[in-house]
Amino acid sequence: MLSRWLPVFLWAGVIFALSSIEQVTVSQFFIWDFIAKKTAHVLEYTIFYALLIRATEKKFLLSFIIVILYALTDELHQSFVPGRTAAFYDLGFDITGANIASYILWKLSVNQKAKPKK
Repeated sequence: MLSRWLPVFLWAGVIFALSSIEQVTVSQFFIWDFIAKKTAHVLEYTIFYALLIRATEKKFLLSFIIVILYALTDELHQSFVPGRTAAFYDLGFDITGANIASYILWKLSVNQKAKPKK
């Protein structure tokens, strides 16, 4: 059980640590800065959801609910970090990451079932 949940807690710690960093500018161009930061949100939560699926033994809804709750607390946490703000649309990017992971995992399972057994 620990081997399934430890990566989830470690990754949640990574997300928390990244959220604790003061606002940094990735690029002087707003659009590139925006794309880099939002891509980071999506990737963080794609990985988080995949780890949760593994830990919960493929309980997709439970994993999705945990992602939403953690993303909400992450935004709340950011509201207390100097130079950071809580943004509702960031929650959307986080959920998009979970949706991407869900789709990929679903496609992999469909493909796995479709393979003929030898």
